[in-house]
Amino acid sequence: MPEPPPLPRRFNDVHTVVGAGIVLWLVGAVTLLVAHLVAGRPLDVWFATCVIGAVLGVVGIGIFSWQRAAARRGSRTAQEGVDS
Repeated sequence: MPEPPPLPRRFNDVHTVVGAGIVLWLVGAVTLLVAHLVAGRPLDVWFATCVIGAVLGVVGIGIFSWQRAAARRGSRTAQEGVDS
């Protein structure tokens, strides 16, 4: 079976992929916020899900960046394989 071609760099870069996800969560949150303000109803679980999705993306990319920096400086407690 032949090897699949490598992914383009923009799809292989964690910051690009997670950043796009964060932006999509925020777009969803703003859309729901506007829709609820127009309809005059209180916010529901869908809005909270979008906000929490964006927050978790920011936390996740922060942890990943922290681990990558530790691996690059040669910290003994860094996870292996995240220095690329």
